[in-house]
Amino acid sequence: MDIRRTILWMIFSFSLLFLWNNWQVHNGKPSLFGGAPAAQQQEQAQADGQTPASDAGVPVPTDVAAAPPSEVPATPQPVQTQAEPVVITTDVLRLTFDPVGARLVKAELLKFGAVDDRDRPVVLLDNSPSLTYLVESGAVGPQGAAFPTHRTPFQVTTQARELSGDAMDISFEAVSGGLRVVKTFTVRQGRYDIHVRHALTNVGDAPVSPSVYMQITRDSSKPPGESSFYSTFTGPAVYSEQDKFQKISFADIERDRATYTTQANNGWIGMIQHYFVTAWVPDQGVERTNNLVALGNNLFAMRAIEPAGSLAPQETRVMNAQLWVGPQDQQALEQVAPGLGLVVDYGWLTVIAKPLFAIMTWLHAMLGNWGWTIVALTVLIKLVFFPLSAASYRSMARMKAVAPRLQAMKEKYGDDRQKLNQAMMELYRTEKINPLGGCLPILVQIPVFISLYWVLLASVEMRGAPWILWITDLSVRDPWFILPAIMMATMFLQIRLNPTPPDPIQAKVMMIMPLVFGGMMFFFPAGLVLYWVVNNCLSIAQQWYITRKIANQTAAVAKA
Repeated sequence: MDIRRTILWMIFSFSLLFLWNNWQVHNGKPSLFGGAPAAQQQEQAQADGQTPASDAGVPVPTDVAAAPPSEVPATPQPVQTQAEPVVITTDVLRLTFDPVGARLVKAELLKFGAVDDRDRPVVLLDNSPSLTYLVESGAVGPQGAAFPTHRTPFQVTTQARELSGDAMDISFEAVSGGLRVVKTFTVRQGRYDIHVRHALTNVGDAPVSPSVYMQITRDSSKPPGESSFYSTFTGPAVYSEQDKFQKISFADIERDRATYTTQANNGWIGMIQHYFVTAWVPDQGVERTNNLVALGNNLFAMRAIEPAGSLAPQETRVMNAQLWVGPQDQQALEQVAPGLGLVVDYGWLTVIAKPLFAIMTWLHAMLGNWGWTIVALTVLIKLVFFPLSAASYRSMARMKAVAPRLQAMKEKYGDDRQKLNQAMMELYRTEKINPLGGCLPILVQIPVFISLYWVLLASVEMRGAPWILWITDLSVRDPWFILPAIMMATMFLQIRLNPTPPDPIQAKVMMIMPLVFGGMMFFFPAGLVLYWVVNNCLSIAQQWYITRKIANQTAAVAKA
C-alpha cells in the first residue's frame, strides 16, 4: 500500500470532521464532540451568597393564551418559616422537601457514588452556595390572584418518611386566594419516576381559573467531575411530537434567542447533565405552555403551565404528572414517556450508536460485566468488517512482497515523478494490488469508533462499572495508563507488519503516529481504550495470518 495515500486519507477525513464541527459551533449548534455552543463556553462562576432561585419572581408572558397574565410566584419575597425539611428515603432516593412551597430542594441518588467520594451518594438536586438546582410547582391565576405557589408555606399531611412497601405518598397542603392545593408525591420501590398529583379545590364563593405550573430551576454551573479534555451538555431540553428533541443552551436563554416548542399537548421538559436528568412529564393530551426564562444572577427556570379551567365553588380538579429525578437509564426513561430516552444524546451518529448500545445491553445480559461486554462487542465488529480487513491485509502483504521492486524503481527513475508513478501503477496492475485497499477499513471504522466513544461516554451504565484488576471504572481514564501503553505497543507492532515506506520521512511519520494516538488515549475512558486494544490485537493476528499465508503461496509458486 502507498502509505502516503493512507496518511492523506486519514488527514483529509479528520479535517472534514473537524471543519464541520467548527462550522456547527460557529453557528451556535452543539459540538459534535459534546461541547456546548461557543456562546455557552463563557465562564459562569456562581458567587457565594447569591439569591436562591426561589427568591425571584418569574414572569409569565402575557401573550400565552394557555396561561393567564400573572407572576410565578405572585409574592415579591419568600415567606420565612421555621418548618423543618421533610426527608423521604427509598431504596434508591433520598429526597428533601422544603415545606415552603413543598419544593424538592435536594435529591441524593443512593445507588450512585459521588465523583470525589464513592462512599457518598451523588447529589443531583441541591440548594446550596455551590449549586442551585430545584424542582418546584404551584398554582397561578389572573392578575392579583394569590394562589399557593412555590413560596407559600405548606403543611405536611402525611407521617411516613421511609418507604417500607412498594409505594408511599407524601402530601402537602396549602390554602391561598380561595384555592386549596394538595400536592401528593408518590415514590415507589426501585423507581426514579415520581408520580405528582396536584388537587385544586375552590374553597371560595366565586369561580376561579387557576393554572398549574411545573418548574425546574438551575444555575448554569457544570456538574462536578467534568473532564477538561471533553465536554458534555448541561442545560434544558424540550420534547414534543411535532418538533422532537430540542436542546437549549443557557446562553441562548440569557440572550433571549432560544428556539423551542412553546405550545404542545404532549412531550416533556427536562434539565440534562452528564449521566443524570430531571424531567417533568405532564399528562399527555393536555394543552400546555412551555417557557424558559433567565432569572438573572446566573439562574434559569424552565416550566410547563397547564390551565385547569374554571372551578366552581367547592369543585376539585386533579392535575397529574410524572417527575423523573435520576440516572439516564434509557429503557426506564422510555417507559415513562416517549422520547425521554433521547436525553442520552449520541449526537449525529445516533443511528449507529443506538444499535451498538442495544447489542452491548444484550451481551451484558449474558456476560454480566461491561468490560467483557466491550471485548465481545469488539470481536463482533471485527467479524462484520472481516471481508474488508482481509482485502486490506492481502493488499498490504502483496505490497510488502513487491517492496524491493518499488525501491528499485525509485532508484532507477530518481526525481522523475511521472515515470515513477507510471511504473508503480503498472506494477500494481500486473500484481493485482489496490494501493487504496488498506484505507477503506480505516475510513469505515471511523464512524463506528466515534459512535462507540459516545456510547461509552454517555451511557450511565458505564459509570463505576469495573472490568478486571486495576480497571474499576470504565467511564474514566485508566488510572495506571496500562491500556494506553498496550495500545501504543500494538500500534507499533502493526506498523512493523506493514510495508516500510520507501521515503525515510514517511517512515518516521508512521513511527510517530502510535505516540500521537496513544497519547490521546491517556485521557479517554478506559472502556474506549479497551476496545481499541482488543481491536488492534485482533488486527495483528489477522494480518500476521494473511501475510504468512500469502508469503507461503508466493514461495510455493517460486519453487514450481
